[in-house]
Amino acid sequence: MPVSLAVALGGAIGSVARYGLDRLIERRSLSVFPWATFLINTTGCLLIGVAIAVLVDRHHLPAWLRVGVVVGVLGGYATFSTFAQETLDLIQEDRLSLSFAVCAGKRWPRSSSRVRRHARGRHV
Repeated sequence: MPVSLAVALGGAIGSVARYGLDRLIERRSLSVFPWATFLINTTGCLLIGVAIAVLVDRHHLPAWLRVGVVVGVLGGYATFSTFAQETLDLIQEDRLSLSFAVCAGKRWPRSSSRVRRHARGRHV
């Protein structure tokens, strides 16, 4: 299978999964805070890290599978555009403290993993 086709199909799967989970969370949340986006992006980052550890470093797997899962499925699931739009919406609604919390929450997993790698002597 061509890699670009795997990315396209994986992106469709990841985007539909994101949409379904977003609707499910939003129906149950009464908060102004964009919990759906926060939870999806956080789990997406975690899953991308796991997938890279499991799939990408295993070069015996076909490239279409490795790239299709990480870039396609998980890239479609953990898209950045929803996060950016919801943060902008919060700023325009003068909910600056919430927009700051969203940004800080988005940066925390990435920053904390850098600190852990640095502490272990693996500079990235």
